[in-house]
This record gives sequence, structure tokens and C-alpha cells, in this order.
Amino acid sequence: MARYLTGIQSSGIPHLGNILGAIKPAIEFSKNLNNDCLFFIADYHSLTTIKSAEERIKNIRSVAATWIAFGFDYNKNILFRQSDVKEVLELMWILNCFTPFPMLANAHSFKDKSDKLSDVNAGLFTYPVLMAADILLYDAQFVPVGKDQIQHIEIARDIASIFNGTYQTSSFVLPEAAVQAEAMTIPGTDGGKMSKSYGNFIDIYLEEKALRKVIMSIKTDSTPLELPKNTEGDTTFKLYSLLASEEETNHLKKLYENGNFGYGNAKQMLFDKIMEHFKEARDAYFELMAHPEKIDEILWVGAQKASKIAQTVLTRIKPLVGF
Repeated sequence: MARYLTGIQSSGIPHLGNILGAIKPAIEFSKNLNNDCLFFIADYHSLTTIKSAEERIKNIRSVAATWIAFGFDYNKNILFRQSDVKEVLELMWILNCFTPFPMLANAHSFKDKSDKLSDVNAGLFTYPVLMAADILLYDAQFVPVGKDQIQHIEIARDIASIFNGTYQTSSFVLPEAAVQAEAMTIPGTDGGKMSKSYGNFIDIYLEEKALRKVIMSIKTDSTPLELPKNTEGDTTFKLYSLLASEEETNHLKKLYENGNFGYGNAKQMLFDKIMEHFKEARDAYFELMAHPEKIDEILWVGAQKASKIAQTVLTRIKPLVGF
């Protein structure tokens, strides 16, 4: 059984793009009986940018509730909050002392963020070391990542190799990047990639009236109602096709091509499809968020399972450095 580890961002409430492009595919992957999956919510990492305790707690619960509502099996796999496993900070300090300064200075993510942010803190600089600790602490063999994150896995491997070489040991498992196929790009309300950064996202957990207003704000061209419309590049049609059956999608395509069908009608169909498609998940999410103690309990139980693995790894590592 291969062990996979995935870190989940806790920078906000998951939107439609996150759900369709990342969360649902990861949940399907976790159902493979040959995979041992650890999924953690990276709340320590979020501290580099988010300073509000209230916002962080809300985000953590919202992210966890979304994964659970969409069917993640937290009994078969492990779902936990990063900060509930304190061993990760102990290992991070040990790894810091084996990490060459130039390795961090040359990290792509730090260069990129330091150019864009006014608050360039030490956490951003040592971010890759904490990520390495996240991975090495659990003997993770594979870490699913996009192409832009491969360097983080390479840094984790390099740090582990330096440690192993220093003590002539194989105590750290060298992780491999499980490079994901190009993630599906989900269009936002302006037609660009859906992102909170661009303010073009769709929050499926909004109250119905507010959600409908967002759907109705999707940008379209100026083709008059009576004329045929092109589905190619149309955001409303694209989003509908991601949720609807092939038969339903073909029906909407014909409506576009036949004319006498307005974009407002298409948007109403998209809104109805979202409400239908996500009804069970929305209900489950709202139930969980109404009882945050249930979410906290699930994450805590997962953290106890993760801690057992972490303690086993630290027991191998600490005597080598004299602790």
C-alpha cells in the first residue's frame, strides 16, 4: 500500500473552482483501496498571510466541512489539522539546521511572493522547510502536486538526503512528486480562471438569492436574444456542461444554436443545476457548520492517528542528533 500525503490550503471558503478542479478529484483518488492517504489542513502555513484567529478557524472548519460533505472517508483515510500534530514544529527545527540558506533563497515560491507582497516575513522564507517536515514526518512516499510545486518536493528530498548522508542512515523516506495531470481550469464569472484573487468565484454555499445574483453576473457577449449563440468560450455553457449529463448538455447546446433563447435563460438553468447538483453537499455542509464541535472532533481524531505515525518517525530521528 502506497502512502500519499496532501496538504490542503485553509485560506478561505472553498469555491466552485476548488471543488470541481481539486477536491472532488482528490476524494475519488482517496477511494482507491491500494492508497493510504493523509490529508491535512495547512493552518500553520496560512499564518504567513492570514493573521486573524477568527478567519483562520472559520476557514479550517469550512474546508473540513466541504471535504466531508463531498464524501471524503475520514475513517478509512486520515483527515487532520496540521497544528494539532505538534511534532511537525519539532521536526521543522531539526530540518532547519540541515537546510542550506541558498536553497531557500532560490526557492521559486519565495522569490515570487517576495516580489508581490509587502509583508515578507520569515515564515515565507522557511515555508519549504515546514512543507518538508509535513512530508517527512509521515514517511510519505508520494505527494500529489501540480507542476508549479515540484520544487517543494525536490527541496524535501534534498533536505532528507543531507540528513541521511550526515548520519549514514536511511531514516528519512525520500518522497516522490506524484505530478497531477493538468488540473481542470474552471472559468469564473468573468471568463478567466476562477479565483478569489480575481474576485470572479462562485460560492456554492451562498443563500439562494445571493447565489442566483452571482450566476446572473456571469459575463456574456452581446448577441441578441433572437439570434443563434456560440457555446464555444461561453462561461455559462461551460459551467453547466461540467455539472449536467451529456443529454442535458446537448439540449442546452441546441437551445443556444436555435436562437430565441437568451443568456438569462441559460444562467437560470445553470443556477437550477447548481442547486440540484449540490443539494446533498450543501445540506451536509450547513449541518456540519451548525455543529462545529463535530468538525473539530473529526479533525482531532485524525490528528491522533497522524501523531502515532509522527512519533514513530521522530523516535528514529531524534537519537541521531542527540535528543
